[in-house]
Amino acid sequence: VEEQVGDLTFRFLAGDFFQNNPFILPAFTGHVAAQAATGARHLVDAYCGSGLFTLSLAPRFDQVVGVEVSESSADWARQNARANSLDNVTITTASAEGIFAAIEFPPDDTAVVIDPPRKGCGPDFLQQLCTFQPRRIVYVSCNPATQIRDLKSLLEAGYQIEDIQPFDLFPQTRHLECVVTLVR
Repeated sequence: VEEQVGDLTFRFLAGDFFQNNPFILPAFTGHVAAQAATGARHLVDAYCGSGLFTLSLAPRFDQVVGVEVSESSADWARQNARANSLDNVTITTASAEGIFAAIEFPPDDTAVVIDPPRKGCGPDFLQQLCTFQPRRIVYVSCNPATQIRDLKSLLEAGYQIEDIQPFDLFPQTRHLECVVTLVR
């Protein structure tokens, strides 16, 4: 499958996850980019899939690392980065729970984007994220219940909510995506 988002072209397998409303994706990724790039030079996309946020946000950062558990999706993200001539992007295959030990970015200059599956983030990932202490966290979720659960952990770790913005990627349904920006 091939999808155009702004100036970027994404290719991915039909069965792999990709946000499914191409009409709102430029505004959606633009908002996430604006929230993440404020004061940060480095980006970690902890659930990168085939690279939607990793690649869309890359022009605003010096270095970007996308992390994906699925080797197939990670391979597509690498191919998409090459096809879109994004030389500042590195894609790694790892569980989100085990990524920050390998990240060499200074936390004060780093933003982390998380767009986990409906089940939200695992406690190991949240603990590791809070230990790393990035400057900004942009949490994208289609499940308000798990997002709220995870936000409680981040707030207890000293983060503060700076911005909340819903996006209706699923018109005429009860579903939406919510983007929450946290700062420390």
